[in-house]
Amino acid sequence: MSDKIACDELDEQELAELLVDVEVTVGGRDVGTMTFEFWPQAAPETVRNFLRYAAEGFYDGLGFHRVIPGFMIQGGCPQGTGTGSGPRGRIRGEFGREPERSHKRGVISMARAQDPDSASCQFFICHGDAEFLDGQYASFGALIAGEEALDAVAAVPTGGGGENSTPLERCEIRRMTVRRRS
Repeated sequence: MSDKIACDELDEQELAELLVDVEVTVGGRDVGTMTFEFWPQAAPETVRNFLRYAAEGFYDGLGFHRVIPGFMIQGGCPQGTGTGSGPRGRIRGEFGREPERSHKRGVISMARAQDPDSASCQFFICHGDAEFLDGQYASFGALIAGEEALDAVAAVPTGGGGENSTPLERCEIRRMTVRRRS
């Protein structure tokens, strides 16, 4: 269970052995679970930050507030608007350009404001390839199972908000569970 994993006490190699299962609903219907692995060797502070929030249950019940099919789905905002930050404050940007960590379909990355060091708790998952984000956003892991859940959220009709990207049905992170790779 996630509450038994103290992410602060783990080194990079141990962090790389952790997975996160993200149970997702759309309009109250279960659409599956996305499972992510992480790249602490590339973005150690980002991975540790995300895993802390996930292990504490911070993301449980929050939504995906921004959906752009073929590009990405964004979630983790405590206000549900894309304007909220987490209680741990901001982290510095850990931007890389390694081809194996490029913003491709299924990559998870930290959302941020204009300031490169403004990431907090919000994240996005690439629904399509978005290499133009490399070097500007901290990619820190990848989807290893659950593409159907990613596709289900990306397929939700949108309207309003910036880029007309606000989902018209609630897309919710029912629960995140941090676990060790078996």
